[in-house]
Amino acid sequence: MNFLEIKTFSAITILLWTSNCLLAQRVNNQHVANSAAVDHSLGSTYFFYQRPEYPRDCQEVQDHCSSNNSSGVYFIKPDGYPDPFEVYCDNIHDSGGWTVFHRRSKGDVYFNRSWTKYKHGFGFLSHEFWLGNHKLSYMTNQKEYELRIEMTNSDGISFFLSYDKFRISDEFSNYNLASLGNYSGNAGMLTTWCPTNTGYRNCSCQRTCQNPYGCLDTCSDIQTCVCAEEYYLKEGKCVLPEECGCYAFQKLIPEGEFYANSDCTRRATCNNDQLTWDESYRCNSNAVCEEREDVRKCYCNSGYVGDGQTCTTASDCLDIYNSGVTDNGVYLIKPPSWPGSPFEVYCNMSDGGGWTVFQRRIDGTTDFYRTWDSYKNGFGFANHEMWLGNEKLYYLTNQKRYSIRIDVVNREGTPYYAKFDYFRINNENDKYRLSQLGAYSGTADERSNPDGYFLRYHLNYAFSTRDRDNDVHSSYHCAQYYRGAWWYKSCYYSNLNGDYHASQDSYESIWMSYIPGPNYNLKFTEMKIRPF
Repeated sequence: MNFLEIKTFSAITILLWTSNCLLAQRVNNQHVANSAAVDHSLGSTYFFYQRPEYPRDCQEVQDHCSSNNSSGVYFIKPDGYPDPFEVYCDNIHDSGGWTVFHRRSKGDVYFNRSWTKYKHGFGFLSHEFWLGNHKLSYMTNQKEYELRIEMTNSDGISFFLSYDKFRISDEFSNYNLASLGNYSGNAGMLTTWCPTNTGYRNCSCQRTCQNPYGCLDTCSDIQTCVCAEEYYLKEGKCVLPEECGCYAFQKLIPEGEFYANSDCTRRATCNNDQLTWDESYRCNSNAVCEEREDVRKCYCNSGYVGDGQTCTTASDCLDIYNSGVTDNGVYLIKPPSWPGSPFEVYCNMSDGGGWTVFQRRIDGTTDFYRTWDSYKNGFGFANHEMWLGNEKLYYLTNQKRYSIRIDVVNREGTPYYAKFDYFRINNENDKYRLSQLGAYSGTADERSNPDGYFLRYHLNYAFSTRDRDNDVHSSYHCAQYYRGAWWYKSCYYSNLNGDYHASQDSYESIWMSYIPGPNYNLKFTEMKIRPF
C-alpha cells in the first residue's frame, strides 16, 4: 500500500517510490550534485539520483535511499509528469514515506488564492505551502494512495484522520475529489467530506436554480455542506448557473419570471425549468429598458402604469404605488373620465402607500380664504400648502370607492389621525356636496363612542366659499364669518381651511372638534384619499 498524508496546523504529506540517490547541496541557492557517498555532516536533505529514473513519491525515496531516512526535501517525478520537482517527505509518522502536499502552522502564508496559484502551488516546503493540484493529480493517478491528515487544535491536542483510497482528477475535471475510501483515525469525531462544489459552513441562505435570488426554506443556521458562493442547488447537486435550465443573458432566471436583453428587444421566460423566447418584446414610448431588483425589462415612466409594453397614465397614487414606486413625491395622474390633461398630485406612500393628497396646511404661507373658482380649480403647490381642486376631487372620488385619511398636529405638537372607509363628493351642479362618509377609525376623536363627528356633522352638505353661500345657517354666511371654505352646515365641527394665523382660541382658525388637547389653531393638516 502506498500512502499519502495531509497535516493541517502542523504538516501535510503524501508518499511515492524511486531509485538510487545522491546528496545535493545548496550552494548560493543552486543545487550541486555530489557523486561521492552522502556526507551527513552537511545536514542536508536534498537528493539527486544517479540513474535517470526518479522516485515517484516519498515512499520510493525512503525505499531506495536507505542511506538517509530523515524527513526533508527530495526530488520526485511521478509517471507522466514532464520534470522532477521537490517535495517534503515525512519519514517520522507511521513508518514514514509520506509525501506532504499541504501544511498550515502559523498563518504566515496567504491561502486565499486564485485557481492558477492552487494549480501550480505556493509557499515553502519546509514551512506553510500547497504543493499544487497539477502535481497532486499526476501523483494520485499513478497508484492507489492513502490520505493522512494530522491536526493540532488550539489546546495543543493532536489527532489524525486517514482515508485509504485518495485520488483527485485532472484539471479538465476541475481537480474533482474523485475517491476517498474508508475512514480511520483517532480524531474521536465523524469528519464530514462535502460533495463537489460545496463547503462546510453555516447555512444561512442556500440559493437554488428555481429561486436564485431568495433562500431555500429548509436552510437552517447549523453547519452543513452548502453550495459554494457561485453555485446553485439543483436536484441535490451544486451546479454553475449556466447548468440550470433557465440561464440567459448571463443571468439565472427564476421559475415563472422573465428577463430581457440589453435593449429590451428580446425576452426570455422561465417555465418548468425551460426557456421560452419572445422576439416581439418592445418597450412603450413612455417606458425605459433597465434592470431593477435583478430584473431587466421595460418599466413605465413615472406617472404611468402598465407592464412596460403598454403604459397608461395612473388614475391615482395607488396605481403609482402598485407600479413599484414607493417614494413620497409629486406625480402625474389622470382619472379615466377626467376631460383635461394629466395633472400633478402629491403621493403620500405611508400607511400602506398610494394616498392622493388633496389638502395640506403647514405654515400659513398660502391664503386659503378664496373664491369658489379657486377651490374648484385648486391652488398652492403640490409639495407644500395646497387644495387640489373640487373638480379633480369629484372625478377622483367617483371613479371607484375611496377612503379618506386626515392627519393633524395640534398647536402643542401632538399628532392625531382620522380615517373613514368611504369618501365621495358630488359634482359642481350639486355644489360639490359631501355625499358619502363611511365608518370611522383613528385617534382624533376622544369621545367614548367616537364616530368622527367633526366631519360626519358635515355629511350631505354642500361646499361653501366666501363668494358662494351654500350653508343652511339662517342668519349669516359661514364661509365669510369663519374665513374659510368647507362643507358647512350651520356652521361647523371642523374648519380645516380656516385662517392659519387666527388669534388664540379663535373660531376663525383651523379647527377640528373632539381631538384630545387644544382643537384650534392646528399647526398641520393633511387630507388624502386612497381606493378602499
